[in-house]
Amino acid sequence: MPAAVPASAPATATTPAATATAPATAPPPAFAARAASVEGSPVREILALTERPGIISLAGGLPAPELFDTEGLRAAYDAAFAGSARRALQYSTTEGAPELREAVAARATARGLPTGPDDVLITSGSQQALTLITATLVEPGDVVLVENPTYLAALQCFRLAGARVVAVPCDAQGILPDALADVVARERPKLLYTVPTFQNPTGRTLPADRRAAVARTAARLGLWLVEDDPYGELRYEGSDLPWLAAHPGAEDRTALLGSFSKVMAPGLRLGWLRAPAALRRAAVVAKQAADLHTSTVDQLAAAHYLAAVDLDAHIAAVRAAYRERRDALHGALARSLPGDCAWNLPEGGMFLWARLPADHDATNLLRTAVAHGVAFVPGAPFHATAPDPRTLRLSFTTHTPAEITEGVDRLRAALAEYEGKRSFSVGGRP
Repeated sequence: MPAAVPASAPATATTPAATATAPATAPPPAFAARAASVEGSPVREILALTERPGIISLAGGLPAPELFDTEGLRAAYDAAFAGSARRALQYSTTEGAPELREAVAARATARGLPTGPDDVLITSGSQQALTLITATLVEPGDVVLVENPTYLAALQCFRLAGARVVAVPCDAQGILPDALADVVARERPKLLYTVPTFQNPTGRTLPADRRAAVARTAARLGLWLVEDDPYGELRYEGSDLPWLAAHPGAEDRTALLGSFSKVMAPGLRLGWLRAPAALRRAAVVAKQAADLHTSTVDQLAAAHYLAAVDLDAHIAAVRAAYRERRDALHGALARSLPGDCAWNLPEGGMFLWARLPADHDATNLLRTAVAHGVAFVPGAPFHATAPDPRTLRLSFTTHTPAEITEGVDRLRAALAEYEGKRSFSVGGRP
């Protein structure tokens, strides 16, 4: 037998400690191409940045937390547990709690769109409704039409599905119907996604005659319509307009998305989808694959809230506060920004759309603005094509009028510093 190696001897090339090697490894497979090709949301990144103390954020479209009906919602959760805690904590049907579907249907009917509970699917926010519709309708390579600019998370959703996103020409009032017809005939798209009322990011509203024309075009040329309406109940002036879904020609081809986030509370994560039967059934299957169903306790609390509280009265109070804040932002911009800047005055919603002078870049300005203690969202990421770097979105719902005024003062100072640096870099002197 070979001589034993003394216990105190160091390991050599013949000992087990030396011959043992790490097991061979291979890297895991690559991510799906769609995951690697879609960028994160700059809005969400800016929101994280603006959590710094002292920042006045005109960036995210956040409802004012002091306007939440906390007592009413607390009572609604108590009622959900008192009614049946076992049901509130149990799995539920994919379609949603019947009493909440009934309440959504009743509110839609009251707004001029006859709707029954079976027409409604409850979702985890209206963003999920958009995701379900996209999963149901869009194949990789399909063409999806959007306004330009449009809701940023919709662009993410469509691109993640592998769609080819095409912008429809718009003006200050939204989609140009004749241009839409030309694009549909040329591109043969699967669907048109639109936020026709108080659009995000521009705040503009599509007039009634154009809505009717869009519906006719969809019917004549064969097109699904996805109508996103998270802001429609936040009107501060003017008259309500019918949904696209209510126009002749759109009845069998419109998915209408709604949300409780802007009128009740976003933390509930409750939205809804109203769609033709076949599309709704397909969306139900997609939702089963996504999350089985939306939170039971949240649905029951919302249903109790809608039965016990006059939501329209609460919305009226929110409208009054937001109207004052919109006017404060508009007035502060007029007093503080140079005359070669421009912005609009939306009839409702949460946003103003602004444009800096020629050769300015809102993304570059943001860096200076944050240093001055104010934030906004640059407009470029909202564009499907040909971004305008001068544009920016300003939200007026989160802060009080006094805070908004201070925020615009800080923005004015940031713009002055930005222009000074820009003048130096271009002309070689301040």
